[in-house]
Amino acid sequence: MGRQFYVYILASRKHGTLYIGITNDLIRRVHEHKLKLVRGFSARPASAIMREKQLKKWRRDWKIELIESQNPGWVDLSATLT
Repeated sequence: MGRQFYVYILASRKHGTLYIGITNDLIRRVHEHKLKLVRGFSARPASAIMREKQLKKWRRDWKIELIESQNPGWVDLSATLT
């Protein structure tokens, strides 16, 4: 069975800095972002990398629209991961 990878968008606050990346351990990665433990991260799964690159090329307003379609209140969802 293969590993599962996630493409994520994290925000510093509503309409703040957006961080887009991929990970196979979403809980760990959110923790790393919150504590600023790792400057960067990469992985090899082609589909996740392709989606990450696609989202990074999007205009900011498209990214915000995507976030608000799934999380209109910009609620910090990290607590729901455990």
